[in-house]
Amino acid sequence: MAVHPLPPRRTSAPETPDPPAYDRRRAWLILAMVVAFMMINYADKSVLGLAAVPLMDELAIDKSTYGLISSSFYVLFSVSGLVVGLLSARWSTRTMLLVMAALWAVAQLPALVATVPALVAGRLLLGAAEGPAASMSMHTLYGWFPPGRRGMPSALQIGGAALGTAVAAPVLTWFIVNLGWRSAFVALAIISAAWCLVWYAVGKDGPYSAAAQRSAAGAAPASGTPGIGERNGTRPTADAPAPPLSRLLLSGTVVGSVLSAFGSHWALAVSSAWLPVYLQTQLDLTASTASVAVSAVSVLSLLLLLSVPALVDRRKRHGRAGRAADGIAQGAAVLVSGAALALLPFAEQRAAQLALVAVAFAAHAVAIPLHYVTTAAVVPAARRGPVFGVVAATGTLPGMFVPYLTGHLVDGAASEATGYAIAFLLSAAVMAVCGAVAMLAIRPDRDARALGGEG
Repeated sequence: MAVHPLPPRRTSAPETPDPPAYDRRRAWLILAMVVAFMMINYADKSVLGLAAVPLMDELAIDKSTYGLISSSFYVLFSVSGLVVGLLSARWSTRTMLLVMAALWAVAQLPALVATVPALVAGRLLLGAAEGPAASMSMHTLYGWFPPGRRGMPSALQIGGAALGTAVAAPVLTWFIVNLGWRSAFVALAIISAAWCLVWYAVGKDGPYSAAAQRSAAGAAPASGTPGIGERNGTRPTADAPAPPLSRLLLSGTVVGSVLSAFGSHWALAVSSAWLPVYLQTQLDLTASTASVAVSAVSVLSLLLLLSVPALVDRRKRHGRAGRAADGIAQGAAVLVSGAALALLPFAEQRAAQLALVAVAFAAHAVAIPLHYVTTAAVVPAARRGPVFGVVAATGTLPGMFVPYLTGHLVDGAASEATGYAIAFLLSAAVMAVCGAVAMLAIRPDRDARALGGEG
């Protein structure tokens, strides 16, 4: 009988030495700017939903038309994310983020015209400019933080989105209630322009970027002195061609990560377009109270983002990475949100309804930073930008049709309550499938060995 040797026991991963060009203070400054970038990003997304009720009343449009305006944001969102991701190996991330934020400021101005075509045009431009934002700002961060220490920066980056919604909901609602809904769009245009000025002064690409690693590999002496990738404990990839993009994208970890993001963004598309409307029209909350509820959901999301990825990072530093730390965490987050969404139409008590709203639209957020972490683990640095672009483009596809689909279901049902129930149950079913497949497919250790990833 054959005797199979036991696998080697995992030991704590060694601390990652910093490269010579590393500037810790600059890294945390870049992180702070990226968090602010994401805060503005999600405030831009949420402003239409916060202004939806007075906007629909003034323009005399139905929910399907409003859903179409909201969905138009995503028409170019995925395409631009894909194109910019594929070209990111040639472009400076500093320049990309600067151009994006400048376009965000311009995209808010058509709201001043206050017609359906103008609103659609503004949302189209905003979507095109925000499509690459999450993936390219994450790519920027990964140029400043080494493997094994990316969970918390990733969580803070996505946490900026939750914090942006939490802050934007009451602040923008104040503008909408007291100064008119157009004033909220103007305020966001000014904030985006101000961020551009600061980023122009302090933005910089990091020492862990693909360009820096190629430069370090080219300068490494023949005696075998390790380059950045080797000092990080990862496989050197500069002297060997990276795997084809198709092979990377079809790996189980990348496919599972895309599906977890798809399920998470399905819930995000519902909440950004319809949660304020649902709270006001179905739960009878005032605009101000609804904005507080939206902020509370975002705060819960932020707390989860600051805790779960940090635990994942800790497991990795102690040599306990793997499916439990990566795949199960993000798949379970989507499953839990889907379960709460499925129960929401059947809850009768106000406290139960609000609790289910909080879980349904907060828990899924954990999957967003983790799906970038697991993707980066199996992808060589030289391919990270393009793969992030493709992953972001496919993972965010729900935003293209979910807001319109939800509005269409609500308009076409016997009652608004029935329409929301159908939309929520459909969303829960999609999220259940995505979460379950992600838990089964994500295997970072296995795929990193096969693809020469950073681990």
